[in-house]
Amino acid sequence: MAVRLNSLHLITYLTFTFLISSTHSQQLYTNFYQKSCPRFDQIMQETTTNKQINSPTTAAAALRLFFHDCLVEGCDGSILISSTHFSKAERDADINLSLPGDGFDVVVRAKTALELACPGVVSCSDILAVATRNLVTMMGGPFYTVKLGRRDGLVSRASRVNLPKPSMPMNQLIEIFTSRGFTIQEMVALSGAHTIGLSHCTEIRSDIYNYSRTSPIDPSLNRRYAEGLRSACADYRKNPSLSVFNDVMTPRNFDNAYFQNLPRGLGVLKSDRALVMDPRTRPFVELYARDQKAFFEAFGRAMEKLSLYGVKTGRRGEIRRRCDSFN
Repeated sequence: MAVRLNSLHLITYLTFTFLISSTHSQQLYTNFYQKSCPRFDQIMQETTTNKQINSPTTAAAALRLFFHDCLVEGCDGSILISSTHFSKAERDADINLSLPGDGFDVVVRAKTALELACPGVVSCSDILAVATRNLVTMMGGPFYTVKLGRRDGLVSRASRVNLPKPSMPMNQLIEIFTSRGFTIQEMVALSGAHTIGLSHCTEIRSDIYNYSRTSPIDPSLNRRYAEGLRSACADYRKNPSLSVFNDVMTPRNFDNAYFQNLPRGLGVLKSDRALVMDPRTRPFVELYARDQKAFFEAFGRAMEKLSLYGVKTGRRGEIRRRCDSFN
């Protein structure tokens, strides 16, 4: 009886959460700042373009920052908050310590410019959502719609962070996404974000050094590729920030090469390689590997859905004066 009751409570909670999220997402519009901040699109485009040109790692950094924001508390800019003596914020959770500074910086630059043009109007969460979309498109990825009108969240706690980790088994990875209302196909499409960006050598050290008693290397890795990773990561103990490209073939292009790499053992992270080995996810990997258009369409739809997850409107949030602190 207790198990049935818990399941019923879970279903009720998820349904309630979905309805609340849907209600608030209906209050978002693509032209939200048309009157209140007419130069919003122009300022965002100029800021993201200049930042990406000067720092080519910005696109991947912003994309990862956006994921880490939205999957905890919803897309409300809670990842941007700095910790205080009284509260450890999301960005200082262990999994977030490796988030690249370029992602935070592009948001700060855009916020500074927008505050000069229209003070107190544009939320930090809207800035992050649009910056991510603009940067993905700059890298050759799909253009997708971003509705606007989010408020910035009022809570940011490291203790609430529950994000996918490369070492997690597939069942756990799927649970993280499905518990938030995303399908397995959407999870695979969103994983395609790894077609750009880097992974730290510390994340893959157990796969390429002393994997087991019988093999120093994870057998799911292409042997030659693994040797290259061992060489590239040789000094990871002295230099914990040492990184390797997620996509060894076309690391600076947003394309479907990531999916083409996986069946060949060229996925950097264990969770990437697991996608091609699990029967629930493999068909989508194979689809996106042979059809980039299908991947782009699925990624765009999944990003639109993700961008509306857990959004705050009205009194449930605020327009921060600074993106790294509550008002």
